[in-house]
Amino acid sequence: MKRKVTFPLFWRIFFSIWLAMAVTVVASNIATRVLLDRERQAIERQTGLLDVAREAVEIRESPERGSVWRFLKSEGERLDLHLMLLAKGKHDGRLPSHIRERMDAGWYQQKPAVLDVDEKYRLVAWPRTQGEGWLDPRFFRTIELGLAFVMISLACWWIARRVSRPLRHMESTAQAISQGANSLRVSEHIARRRDEVGLLATAFNNMTEQLCNLLERQKHLLRDISHDLRTPLARQRVAIELASESGADEELMASILRQNERLETMTGQILTLYRVTDAGGDISREALRPVQVINRVLQDAADYAEHQGVDCKLVVSPDASGASVLGDEGLLGRALDNILQNALDHTPPGKAVHLGLTVSEGWLSLTVDDEGPGVSEESIGHLFEPFFRADKSRGGQGWGLGLAIARDIVRSHDGDIAAETGDRGGLRIRIHLPVFFGGG
Repeated sequence: MKRKVTFPLFWRIFFSIWLAMAVTVVASNIATRVLLDRERQAIERQTGLLDVAREAVEIRESPERGSVWRFLKSEGERLDLHLMLLAKGKHDGRLPSHIRERMDAGWYQQKPAVLDVDEKYRLVAWPRTQGEGWLDPRFFRTIELGLAFVMISLACWWIARRVSRPLRHMESTAQAISQGANSLRVSEHIARRRDEVGLLATAFNNMTEQLCNLLERQKHLLRDISHDLRTPLARQRVAIELASESGADEELMASILRQNERLETMTGQILTLYRVTDAGGDISREALRPVQVINRVLQDAADYAEHQGVDCKLVVSPDASGASVLGDEGLLGRALDNILQNALDHTPPGKAVHLGLTVSEGWLSLTVDDEGPGVSEESIGHLFEPFFRADKSRGGQGWGLGLAIARDIVRSHDGDIAAETGDRGGLRIRIHLPVFFGGG
């Protein structure tokens, strides 16, 4: 495959800023020249100014040469200009110093208007006010600074947006993938960029593709193995029962049967996990009351809780007793049973498991608190991962699938589940489900 020619981000930023500065300098100089030339153009193009100059020369050459000053003053008041007639090659000391400086400085663009009348005289004219004709040099400096500020700000904004926008897109994509949207990838137009951002997006997409393929193969492998194990396990169970009836050692057969049941339970949980994962939100739903589901789960677990020496205490708020949710009763029951079994497994004899059901702001909240040894902070974030086992204090006899199944079931019901340290020092599992207001 032919390697694409890249244009590094460093040079993109460098040339963008350089170009912005160059355009700023050129544009500000053009604007300054236009404004600086404005006064001369306004003065030199006034109709009749050259006629005034010629008439002033005639008066100067006449015997009444002293009246030229009065003539230029009256004409200047009429035209709102300062007018002076000067002999070429000489500087009249009557000119203001700042006017002489402007006339002598060849580089100074903001000069007074100078009209050559003939080979001997020239007329010098400049505005009487600082208004339309003559502009303060500080004004031009302000214009230059303003243009530079605006253009550099726009350039920096464009550069920052071009750099940060694809990075924000990649960050949001990574967040979505981490929450289970494995089909998402960084958009193609970002991956096609010929700089470091495009290379990063391409590498991100390739990495995500590889990881998702590995996870998918892992899921298929576990699901296929679990499915294939069910038939031989069922046959093995029949064989064990037949062997027990034939007079084999009862204690040995009972032990083998228990291990067989554990394997059957594990394969069933794995298949349930992948069935819920594949279904996502596409599950059958009907209005049901969680308090009834919880009571049935507690009844089914009563014998196991008594065997463990653990008491189960349920507290339901008045508004939660009649609340309904939309969902699959069998799946919700499986999720609650897994959470309850986890709590019973890790609660010492003589202690209790506390369940609470409340409703707040359209959400039904169920908390399950045990009085066990708790879970370390670094392990809490991994409790809902398949096959994760916490530290030995909560080792139990499970396979790390119960809470993972509960998580996927709750998410498929548009809810969320979280784990935290409870007020009694043990583990608290908190479930939120949206309340269904259409009936129950």
